[in-house]
Amino acid sequence: MIWREVTLQTTEEAVEMISNFFHEHGAGGVSIEETGSLNRTRDTSFGQLYDKPFNDIPEGDAVMKAYYPEMSDIEPILEQLSQFIEEIREYPINVGKASIVVKIVDDEDWANAWKQYFKPVAITNRLTIKPTWEDYVSKPGEIIIELDPGMAFGTGTHATTSLCLKTLEKFIQPDMDVIDIGTGSGILAIGAVKLGAKHVLALDLDPVAVVSATENVELNKLENQVTVVESDLLQVLKRSDKNDVSGLGVTLPVDLVVANILAEIILLFIDDVYEALKPGGIYITSGIIGQKAAEVEQALEKAGFKLIQTNRDQDWVAIAASK
Repeated sequence: MIWREVTLQTTEEAVEMISNFFHEHGAGGVSIEETGSLNRTRDTSFGQLYDKPFNDIPEGDAVMKAYYPEMSDIEPILEQLSQFIEEIREYPINVGKASIVVKIVDDEDWANAWKQYFKPVAITNRLTIKPTWEDYVSKPGEIIIELDPGMAFGTGTHATTSLCLKTLEKFIQPDMDVIDIGTGSGILAIGAVKLGAKHVLALDLDPVAVVSATENVELNKLENQVTVVESDLLQVLKRSDKNDVSGLGVTLPVDLVVANILAEIILLFIDDVYEALKPGGIYITSGIIGQKAAEVEQALEKAGFKLIQTNRDQDWVAIAASK
């Protein structure tokens, strides 16, 4: 199949928002390559190891590539992308050069090329993400998440995903029912079960993500503990009787909700999350750029949540709150 490859030169600070734009505007896949420099300070609090740099992207910059079928009308998407970049600047968020280049590629040229950059990575001292194509010998007690993200966002190496996994490790208790909103590759849902959750309902609006998450759940042999459903945020719960969510795998209200989505989206459904949680339940949310953290915290408190913990990595924030 022939694709149009849209390459955007931007910054690590802006990749989450722009990635969300690409997915919402029909991209068949999005790849993100961040700086390979080892000069910046790396988080080694859990014994993480970092390999030699894979690229010469300047410190703090990133190269994003989005793929659209050749028959797609790309011009309106590019116009909207340019407008969206200008809107981001108003936050203000540094989007860097924001130069855009479009070229035609065959799917064989890109579908597997990015895999050379994705190696096993230790997220915490006992939780490691391993690409399915990489050989890796696990240590005693180490929890391995097998992952092939395919065309869905979420390898665990981005700060927002690793923040969520670290926070999940802290708050997951045995036999919890969990909802993962915006599951992407399914990495957080899989991690939650491997950390002790009884069942996870994994939701995503993007059908590509639903396919990817389902495949990764099967790779980890968790079909009986993770249910993947296509849904716009928590709409699937509103379509079900509150006491009858048969087929979704969880019992409402649930013990924990995790959402790794943009702050602007998080602000839209805080009340829905509050309703879906049992008293004392935990809400973990990330995808929040540093400048938006205070606004999200205020909205959580206004909805009745009690803030428990705020963690940061680079300029990204994960917040844990209880009902």
